[in-house]
Amino acid sequence: MKAYATQSIRNVGIVGHGDTGKTQLVSSLLFTSGMTTRLGKVAEGSTVTDWDEEEIARKITIHTGQAYAEWAPGGQGEKVKINFLDTPGYSTFINDTRATLVAADATLLVVDALAGVQVVTEKVWDYATEYDLPRAFAINWMDRELASYDRAMESLARVFGRNVVPVQLPIGAEKSFRGVVDLITMKAHVYTPDGDGKPKIEEIPAELAEAAKVSHEALVEMVAEGDDALMEEFFEKGTLPLEDLMKGLREAFQAKRIYPVVLTSALHNIGSATLLDFLVEVFPDPAKRGVAVGHSEVGSKGKEVHRKTSDTEPVSIFVYKTLADPFSGRISYFKVMSGVLKNDATLQNFTRGTSERLQHVQVMQGKTPAAITELHAGDLGAIAKLKDTLTGDTLGDKAAPIHYPLPHLPEPSITFAVEPKTRADEDRIGPAIHRILEEDPSLHFSRDPQTKEFLLAGSGQQHIEVVVAKLHKRYHVDLTLKPPKVPYRETIRGKADAEGKHKKQTGGHGQFGVCRIRMEPAARGAGVEFVDDIFGGAIPKNWIPSVEKGIRASAERGFLAGFPVVDFRATLYDGKYHDVDSSDMAFKIAGSLAFKEAMKQARPALLEPVMHVEVYAPDQYSGDIMGDLSSRRGRISGSEARGTSVVIKAQVPFAEMLSYATGLTSMTQGRASYSMEFSHYDYVPSEIAEKVIAAAKAARGVVVEEEEV
Repeated sequence: MKAYATQSIRNVGIVGHGDTGKTQLVSSLLFTSGMTTRLGKVAEGSTVTDWDEEEIARKITIHTGQAYAEWAPGGQGEKVKINFLDTPGYSTFINDTRATLVAADATLLVVDALAGVQVVTEKVWDYATEYDLPRAFAINWMDRELASYDRAMESLARVFGRNVVPVQLPIGAEKSFRGVVDLITMKAHVYTPDGDGKPKIEEIPAELAEAAKVSHEALVEMVAEGDDALMEEFFEKGTLPLEDLMKGLREAFQAKRIYPVVLTSALHNIGSATLLDFLVEVFPDPAKRGVAVGHSEVGSKGKEVHRKTSDTEPVSIFVYKTLADPFSGRISYFKVMSGVLKNDATLQNFTRGTSERLQHVQVMQGKTPAAITELHAGDLGAIAKLKDTLTGDTLGDKAAPIHYPLPHLPEPSITFAVEPKTRADEDRIGPAIHRILEEDPSLHFSRDPQTKEFLLAGSGQQHIEVVVAKLHKRYHVDLTLKPPKVPYRETIRGKADAEGKHKKQTGGHGQFGVCRIRMEPAARGAGVEFVDDIFGGAIPKNWIPSVEKGIRASAERGFLAGFPVVDFRATLYDGKYHDVDSSDMAFKIAGSLAFKEAMKQARPALLEPVMHVEVYAPDQYSGDIMGDLSSRRGRISGSEARGTSVVIKAQVPFAEMLSYATGLTSMTQGRASYSMEFSHYDYVPSEIAEKVIAAAKAARGVVVEEEEV
C-alpha cells in the first residue's frame, strides 16, 4: 500500500439517519474507484464496511466501518486517497458516530430522497457543528418510487437554512433517474444503471437547460457572496470562470458558508464517479483543519499545546476506536495528528504513561488490513496488539508530550440486569465483558451493591441485545436479560427517642448493654450520621463504636421492606453498662434494638430514584411524549426547539422508565431517542409504596421458605 502525502488525503465522515443508504453508498464508491471487483450490497451482506456478524444479520451499521478509495478526478493526474468513515445511523448506536467523527475532516450527510430530513440528520449535524466540520449533503435513493428532489431540497432548506445549495440537478425522476447535471461545469453526467459508476459527459438536455441556468447563477451568487474579490468579479462579468468558481466553492465549503448538495442512487451506482470527483476537488485535506489543541498532561491539566497537521511536527497519534477481535486481539484505530508515523516506531502513551512499539502498521479496508511502511500527518491507520492502549489515548514522541481531548459521550439511557446461565458463564463473564467495554466506551458494566445484580447499561435495548449476542458468538458466554431491580431506599420523616436494651443471663458471664438514641431526618444524600453525645461515662468510650455498628448494620438491612435506611442522624446520648457482663456484642445488639424501636416512631417512608430524562423527537410527537411522561409520574421541566425537532426535559421516577424504550419507539415509529441519568431520590407516593413494600416482603418470604426447605 502506497503512503499518501497530507495534501492528497481526504477524511470523510459518512453520516445520516438509518436506512438512508450510507453503507450502500460507500460500497458503490469503492466499486467505482476499483477498490472492489463487485458492487457489494447490504441486502446480501456483502458490503466492505458492514462485515460484523450482527451487522450482516440485522442489515444495519452498528460500529463505524473504515475503508478507503484511491481516485483521480476525471481519471487524470495524481490519485488522492479518500478515507471513508461509515457511521451508524440508528439512535441506539449513534454514540459511535459521535466518537469516531473526531477522525473526520468533513462530513457528507446522506438524506433519503423520500423522507427528507429526519431526527438523526439533525443530530449528526449537531455533532459536525460541535467538531467544527464542513458539511455537504447527498440526497440518496433518487430512483425510488415517490422520491422527490424538490421536496428533499425544501426539507433541507427549511431545517438548515439558505446556505444549503445544490451543485447538481437530477436527470430523470424515480425509476427514470439516470444522472445529474453538474452545475459547476454545466455538463450532464449520464449513467448506466447498475454499471461501473462512470458517466458519459454530455450537453445538458434541452428540457433542463433553463433550470440549470437559474441554479448555476444561484450557486455562483452564493459562492461570491462571502468573498469581496469574487463579488466584484461577479458584478463585473455577471458570472465566474470555472477555475474561480471551483476555488471559491472550495473555500466557502471549508469556511462552512455553503453546504453543497449532490445526488445519488447508491443501489444502482448512479452519481458515484461525480461524487468522488466532488470529494477530491472540494473537500479539505487534513492540513486545512487548522491547528489541533491539546495539553501537556492528561485531561485539561498542564499547559496548552498547539500542533499543526504537518509532517514537520513531532509525531503524535490519537486512538479514536478500538476493536476487540477474538483472533487478532485488540486492534487500535488511530489518526496521525502530526508528523510521520514510521512502521516499527516506539511511541510514548501519554495517557497511560507507558511506551508502545508499533509493529505492523496497517490501513483498513473494512476488516481487511493492508501493510504500510509509513503514514503521513492526517492519515488514518490501525495497529494490532498494543499492550496498554485504549480508545481516547494519545501516543507520540516522548520529547514532545501532548494529550488530545476525549469526545464527550452521554450517559447510558437504559440498564438491564444480566444473569449468567451457568457457573461456567459466570466465570467467563468478567474477561469477556472487559473486551467488549474496550471497543464500546458508551457501555457501562457494574454490580449493584444493594441488589447484588450485574448491570449492563447502554444506549437502548437493541444495543444491549447486540452486546449479549456478541458475548455468545465471540466468547461463548450466555446471559439472560432481565429488567433491573429498582434500588429503593428507606428514610424517616419524623423524630424519635428510643432505648435499646440487651440483657441475657446464662450462667457465668452474661450480656448487658443499654443505649438511648435520638433519631431525626438529615438532608437528602447525607446517608447515615452517628453523633456521640455521651457525658459522664454512661457508656465507656470503647463500646460506643459498637453501638454505631449496630445502628448501621440494622439500617443496611432496612425496616419497611429490606431496603437500606438513609438520610438520618442518630445521636447516642445515654446508656448503662455492667463492669462484668457488658461487651462489644451486647452494645452492638443494643444499638440495633434502639434503631428498630426508633424507626417505629419516626414515620418511616420509602424513597425511589428519580432520573433526569431528555427526549429528542420530531416536533409532531411532542404532545404525545409530554402526556406519556406525565402518566409515568414525570414532571416536565422544559422543552427546546431544534429545527423541526424538539428536546423535552423531565424528571421521572426510575421505576416508570424501565419500559420506556419500547413505549417511545412505538409512540414515534422509532424516530425518537432519549437519554437519562440519575438526578435524586424522592418519596414514593403512599399507594405505590404499599405495593412495593408488600412485594418486597413477599419476595423475602419466598426466600425464607426456600432456605427452610
